[in-house]
Amino acid sequence: MNKLFTLIIILTLVTFGVSSCGQNETDEAGNNAEETGLTDFEMDHGIGPIDQRIEIPDEIDMEKVEKGRQVYRSRCSSCHRMEGRHVGPELGKITTGRSPEFIMNFILNPSENIQRHPVGQALLREYLVEMPYQNVDKEQARAIVEYLRYQAEEN
Repeated sequence: MNKLFTLIIILTLVTFGVSSCGQNETDEAGNNAEETGLTDFEMDHGIGPIDQRIEIPDEIDMEKVEKGRQVYRSRCSSCHRMEGRHVGPELGKITTGRSPEFIMNFILNPSENIQRHPVGQALLREYLVEMPYQNVDKEQARAIVEYLRYQAEEN
């Protein structure tokens, strides 16, 4: 009986080992670009009009920060806080974990990111509410990113 049990365990381990070989790179939710139908860029930077890396200077642009602060207050602050959970996730340190392109694509195209992107789907499962489109243009989205960069440095 012990030999049969040992054989079953060995076969199970070998099966799991073989099935995991040859997998593509995955995101933090365990999804890969091939499985989701997204490009590698979309997996890393979200789905939307920002389809290539954008130049972000190291120095914070205070003029953009002020524009971003105004847009954030009028369009984002009812659902997001810089610290702590609210209707949506906290944003005070988002620029340390997400690319500017990802943040902008999520702002500019929230519905498709929530429907198709693994991060958007995970956020919907966690917060149980879909981020609405806020009629923000690319320039305003870029200003919000600059404001969020400023917040991340200040906190």
